[in-house]
Amino acid sequence: MENIAMNRKAIHILSEWDPFEMGNFTYDTEAADVVAELQHIDDPTVLGKKIQGIYEQSFERWIPIEECIGISYKLLAVKFEAKCIV
Repeated sequence: MENIAMNRKAIHILSEWDPFEMGNFTYDTEAADVVAELQHIDDPTVLGKKIQGIYEQSFERWIPIEECIGISYKLLAVKFEAKCIV
């Protein structure tokens, strides 16, 4: 059950992140891919690089790695919070 709550929180964080400033556009596919990566990555730099690659592959636009690592810290905080709740 904790995984479902973690995934929902992660999807929410990603849905509020608009790296290309596209307004009401949704990044559902990319968010799902990032959450899949989040399941087995605990390093913010590694996750940040994965995020950068996922969004770049979809949009053929580059996001600065600092932005991707910033969002990865938020996602990892949700992951570690979920692991600590018993």
